[in-house]
Amino acid sequence: MAPVPSFPVKVGHIDDVQELKKIKPSSIPERFVRDMIERPKLATATTPSSCNLNIPVVDLSKISNSQDFHNEIMKLSTSCEEWGFFQVINHGIDLDLLEKMEKISMEFFMLPLEEKQKYPMAPGTVQGYGQAFVFSEDQKLDWCNMFALGVEPHFIRNPKLWPTKPLDFSETVDIYSREIRKLCKNLLKYIAMSLGLNEDIFEEMFGVAVQAVRMNYYPACPRPDLVLGLSPHSDGSALTVLQQGICSSSVGLQILKDNVWVPVQPIPNALVINIGDTIEVLTNGRYKSVEHRAVTHQEKDRLSIVTFYAPSYEIELGPLAELVDENNPCKYKRYNHGEYSMHYVTNKLQGKKTLEFAKIYDN
Repeated sequence: MAPVPSFPVKVGHIDDVQELKKIKPSSIPERFVRDMIERPKLATATTPSSCNLNIPVVDLSKISNSQDFHNEIMKLSTSCEEWGFFQVINHGIDLDLLEKMEKISMEFFMLPLEEKQKYPMAPGTVQGYGQAFVFSEDQKLDWCNMFALGVEPHFIRNPKLWPTKPLDFSETVDIYSREIRKLCKNLLKYIAMSLGLNEDIFEEMFGVAVQAVRMNYYPACPRPDLVLGLSPHSDGSALTVLQQGICSSSVGLQILKDNVWVPVQPIPNALVINIGDTIEVLTNGRYKSVEHRAVTHQEKDRLSIVTFYAPSYEIELGPLAELVDENNPCKYKRYNHGEYSMHYVTNKLQGKKTLEFAKIYDN
């Protein structure tokens, strides 16, 4: 079973942000207005620092080329160590499929509210249409509508939440998810190689990997300086694959680098990859899962499609023995991935707090 809370959850009234934009285009309900410390500082002409930083770009076609292999693997290693994020180009996924996935996602979000509400995200769960990670009636809300589905293995799917409209929605999600799954398996091989490990170590360890997809729709917001599209968090997955909008120029994703929020500028046809908590633990902290968030835009709506790829719920995880020695003592305890997943999805998004339970602290 996919993790669900074992306690009753009261979330209070949650406004649908697309409907808010239609009915009260200049109004922001109090539950969306962030405390001063959380509000994003939006880039202006006089904000030079973070805008000049660009996350690394890894060309997967070069990894299969013997001449370029070493340089590209080193770039991948540096990306995972210093950034926890990178963009991949020449990833092998057909661009027509990426476009089709965007198209059916957008078509779903453009359906009437009553149609989308046939697939509700129950309080405290993470599948369906609504807002995930809300656990109280006074919790601040994200300026975002989400539609999330468990994909693999099949037992985590909730068939009642797979929509009948658009007509080709389910088929497209399945084809897309198979291609993203292949990409994740290849990336994990390359990550293992970058660490000097057996290239199949992660696939052999993970069992039947868990995969979920979430579509995020961020309507334009009249006061983007007061809200967040998505609260700061790290991902509980091994890898996360983000499709920002293959033709999008609107920046929404920001990552925390040296205590500065750095915007991730979309590259046409690229996919954004980030390291999740699982890989941080397995690499004993050498490769980092990094806090990230989404901000909104005053004039432009934005769509993103996110795939989460993680080990089977039955797997016991802890730092790999090959990456623990006198100079790099064990930083995390062993734990069951299913228990961690339960811990992750039954808590609000709050930086890297969900990984705290696994850390070993010096006395």
